[in-house]
Order: sequence, then structure tokens, then C-alpha cells
Amino acid sequence: MPVVSSKGRAMPESPIRKLAPFAEKAIKEGKHIYRLNIGQPDIKTPVEAINAVRNNKLEILAYSHSAGFESFRKKLAGYYAKHDITISSEDILVTTGGSEALIFTMGSITDPGDEIIVPEPFYANYYSFSTQSNIKVVPVISKIANNFALPAIEEFEKLITSKTKAILICNPGNPTGYLYSKDEVKQLAALAIKYDLFLISDEVYREFVYEESEHYSILQEKELNEHAIVVDSVSKRYSMCGARIGCMVSKNKSVIQTAMKFAQARLSPPTLAQIASEAALEAPESYYRDTVAKYKLRRDTLVSGLKEIPGVKVAIPKGAFYCIAELPIKNADHFAEWLLDKFDLDNETVMLAPASGFYSSANEGLNQVRIAYVLNRRDLRKAVNILKFALEKYKDQ
Repeated sequence: MPVVSSKGRAMPESPIRKLAPFAEKAIKEGKHIYRLNIGQPDIKTPVEAINAVRNNKLEILAYSHSAGFESFRKKLAGYYAKHDITISSEDILVTTGGSEALIFTMGSITDPGDEIIVPEPFYANYYSFSTQSNIKVVPVISKIANNFALPAIEEFEKLITSKTKAILICNPGNPTGYLYSKDEVKQLAALAIKYDLFLISDEVYREFVYEESEHYSILQEKELNEHAIVVDSVSKRYSMCGARIGCMVSKNKSVIQTAMKFAQARLSPPTLAQIASEAALEAPESYYRDTVAKYKLRRDTLVSGLKEIPGVKVAIPKGAFYCIAELPIKNADHFAEWLLDKFDLDNETVMLAPASGFYSSANEGLNQVRIAYVLNRRDLRKAVNILKFALEKYKDQ
């Protein structure tokens, strides 16, 4: 009989979604699940975005330009200007989510067999996208002991070969919540220039920074103009995950022109979602301030609760809305399944994302989990309490 491709067989399963069957079973058994496994915000989408769709008088839902609405790209350029990033609408390509921006980027700058260096743990789909593109992710390991800070530049240099095309970072980080400092970004920029590499930065969590910290974009490095590619999205910033609108941004004309051919092949990004996303840019500054303040309180609630559980280590996130916690167990995959399948506290349990799926190196992160603090503080307290009791009962079965 016909068989599927080796590339298809190599595609990794989502570490975030693979527990879905266990969750579905738990729900059928009447359990309430506190979902800490997925970055789906509960913050309301800006009313400006909702109304732009609700009140639209379109009679034909037509294609847009393959690069996205020009009006949207111009407003995006204005948004970046507020963050000290000088670009034009021609430097922006609107995509179907940040995921497509990454796929277009990899397709535009790599050939089969090429390599991209990525600090790990990293967003699990980076590995999926690289598999689709027939390229290799080369990990450089960061450690929970120093909050997953950027590994020493010498560690990156050791990994650079003739096949290395780019370094990819997520800033602030998913799954770690680490925010790269201006100095760390400058170190990476110097390395990219020295070895003539692209530097790709996934900046979808740009607004979510804490402790009076500031986000520093690779696009603020003028000498990096021909090297820098930013991946962005409205999903988290405006709580619009279902819109599936993102963009890739680069002042390298060749990169944008090449990515445009991929964009033309898929015709256009979704029209209604672009209308909503363009309108979201009109949300008042108070929307960002209130949202970030809310997440900071949630972060503090989660971290303080985790620190009170014996044997748990937690990296303090400075950005995004995730953290990595190290648990006093051997296998987080088994523990996460057990939480859904075998455990409850007053008919309630929690759903976690095992962190091993965010590493490509073997045997890394086996006792770690990623926690998304996207629940309200009351639910976070209850979830942490359930986790505490679960760890007391669980015995590495």
C-alpha cells in the first residue's frame, strides 16, 4: 500500500496538544481542568477589532494583496515607530500567523541540509517548521540555574559551520519567559555580522515585559539591516489567537522579495482577520498597560506559589506569560498524563506542558514543565494548590 513520506514521519507531535485525549477523557468523567498548558489568553480582544468585523458592510469577501493590505502595513510601520523601530510598509509582509512568517523565512533563506542555531528550550514548532523545510535545528542549551539567560557567545561560535545560515531567538522567550538584554542582543548582532548570518527574532511577546525592563529589538541595530528578520503576530498582543495574522519584517529587500513568492503561492492572508487586526492597532495605550499589569500580578502569584512547594525550582520570567518549573519527579510526560488520567483533588486537576518537547537535545528537560499563566489569580492559586497535593501523592509511578 502507499506510504507516507519520511518527512511526514519525522514531524514531531505537539508537546502542548498531545495530552488532549487525556483531557477529553477527564472532562467526560466530570473533572474540571485548570489549563496551564497552552498560551491562550483570557484577556478580552480589543473592542475596536471586534467592532471592525461586526459592523463591516462587505458584500464580497475578496482576496487581499498577497503582502497584506497596504493600509494595514502602513499602520504596522507606525506601530513599530513607537518602539524606536524605523521601517516602511514595504519592509513588512503580512502572513497567516507568526507560524507562516517563520515558514516563509526558513524557505527564503535556507536550502535542504542547512542549519539554524537556536537557544533551547525553544518554541516547539521551530522544530516542526525546520522539519518541513528539510533543515536542521542546532541547539545551544540554556540553563534554569540562570533563568535561561543567553548562553555564552563562544558556545554559539563552536556550532557555526559552512551550513549555518541563521541564529533564531524568541524575545521575550516562549517557553522560558526570558527577556534578552540590549547587551545580549548586541552580542548576537555582532556574531551575525562576523559570520555573515541572518539573525531571526520571534518578537510576538514584545509588550509583555516586567520589572521596568525594556524590550530591545534586533531591528534597532542599524548595522544589522541586511541580517535581521523579525517574526511578529497579533495573537498574544491583542488576544487574537484565532485571527491567524502575523508578519515578517526585514529591511533586506531580497529576503522580502523572496518571501513574497511564497506569499503569492498561498494567494493572500485572510481578509476579515486583517480588518480586525488593522483595527486592533487603534486600541488605546491603556489596553497594553492594563494587560501587562494583569500578567505581572499573575506571574507573581504563580511564582510565589510554586516556590512554596518542596522540591520545585522555577525560573523567574521577565517577559511573555510562561515559565519553566523543575519538579521533584523523573518524567514530566508521565506525570502530566497521570494528572489527567489518575488524579483529582475534589474533582479538579491541572494540565501542564512537559518541557522535554521544547528541547531537541536528548534527555534534556525531562523533569521540567512549561506553565502558561493565562488564568486569573484565583484559578492560579487553586491550580498551584492542586499541583502541590499531586506531587505529594505521585511517586514516579
